Amino acid sequence: MSRGTDDVVIALDDVSKSYSLESRPWHRLWNQLTGQMSRGRQHHALNHVSLRVRRGEVVGVVGRNGAGKSTLLQVVCGVLQPSSGVLSVKGRVAALLELGAGFNPELTGRENVRLNGPLLGMSAPQVEALLPEIVDFAGIGDYIDQPVRSYSSGMFMRLAFSMATSVEPDILVIDEALSVGDGAFARKSFERIMALKEKGTTILFCSHSMFQVESLCQRAIWIEGGSIRFDGHAHQATVEYSEWLARSEKDPTGSLPKPQRFDSPTASIVAIDVAAPSEGLYRSGVDDLEVSVTYRSDPTLACPTLGVLLLGPDSRVVASAGNWIDGVVLDRATDGSGRATLRFPRLPLLKGRYGISVYVLCDRSIIVYAAAEHVSSIEVTQTTLEQGVVSLPHEWIMAPPR
Repeated sequence: MSRGTDDVVIALDDVSKSYSLESRPWHRLWNQLTGQMSRGRQHHALNHVSLRVRRGEVVGVVGRNGAGKSTLLQVVCGVLQPSSGVLSVKGRVAALLELGAGFNPELTGRENVRLNGPLLGMSAPQVEALLPEIVDFAGIGDYIDQPVRSYSSGMFMRLAFSMATSVEPDILVIDEALSVGDGAFARKSFERIMALKEKGTTILFCSHSMFQVESLCQRAIWIEGGSIRFDGHAHQATVEYSEWLARSEKDPTGSLPKPQRFDSPTASIVAIDVAAPSEGLYRSGVDDLEVSVTYRSDPTLACPTLGVLLLGPDSRVVASAGNWIDGVVLDRATDGSGRATLRFPRLPLLKGRYGISVYVLCDRSIIVYAAAEHVSSIEVTQTTLEQGVVSLPHEWIMAPPR
C-alpha cells in the first residue's frame, strides 16, 4: 500500500543557501540591509535542493567535508534559514549537531538543562519531570551541580547527548555524533538511538563511515557541491559515492595512504602481524594471507568484534571480513586481552599492492573502539595474464559442435 503526502515530515522544494563572499565591510553591511548579495561573489552551500523524507524513514547523508551536508541538516533543524525555496518540517526536532552548542559555561549542568529545555520544545514542568532521567543517563554524578566550564569534554558530551535525546522527538538529526564518551556510554547512546528508531522516529544520519550508514539506514543521499548527486538505497549510495571519491582523490603516483591509528580507553590494538612468504611477495592463488591481531578491551563490557579490510592504492575496499559476519565469536582472557588470526587461503587477489586496515568494534559492530588503518601492505605477483583485482572461480561450458 503506497503512502500519501501526509507521511512526508520533511520537505524541501528548490531550497538554496548562499553566503556572500564580499570582503568589503560596507558592501557586506549593504547586502545585509537590502537582503541582496553581490553577483559572482557568493558561496552556494545548498544549490536548489529538493527532498522528501517520510515518517519513520532513516536516511543517511554522505559527502565530503564542505559538500553541504551540515548546512542541509542545519536548515532542516531551523538553525539556518534558506536563502530561497520552501522548507516544511512537521513534528518536534532534536538535533545532535554541535553537542552542547547552546550551553553557558558559567552555569551548572542542571541550570543549562533548565535553560535549554524550552529550545527543545519542553515546558518548565516537562523539564523538571525529565531532569532526573537526563542526569542519570549522563552519568556525571555530582558534577551536574558544577559549572560546565569545569567539565571534561566527555562529561560535556554526555550531558548534551542525554538532553538532546530525552525528549523522544519526532525527527532526530545526527551530524557525526553517533558515539560519544567512553565505550560504555557510546553503547548506551547507540541503544537510545536504536530505541528511537524502533519507535518510528524519523532519523537523518550524517556520517563519514559508510559502514555505519549501511548498517543504520535504508536510504541515503550523496551531496556534492551543495546539490544531491544520488538519492536511493543506502548500499547503492555508498557505492556511488565511494567510486566517485576514489576517482577524484586518486594518487597519480599509486602510493598507498599513510598509516593512521587511534585507540580508546575501551579498546586498543596492541599488535598486527602479517605472515609474509619467504620471498616477501604473495603469489596469487598460491600463498595464504594471515593477519593476526592482538588487542586489549574493557573486560566489563561485552566482547568486541574485529574487522579487517584489504584496500587498493586508491583506498577502495577490495575485500573485507568480520568475525560477526562469519558467525565466529572472539575468545578473550579475563583481563580483556585477546588474539585472533584471519586467514585468506590461496589469496585470490591479482598482482598489485594492497593495504591492510584493522578495526576493533563494539559487540554490535557499529561503534569503532580502535583502528589501525593502512598499517601494513602486501605485494601480490602472478604468473598468468588475468587482468583486474581478483581471480574469480569460473568454468567454460562448450556447446557441442553442429
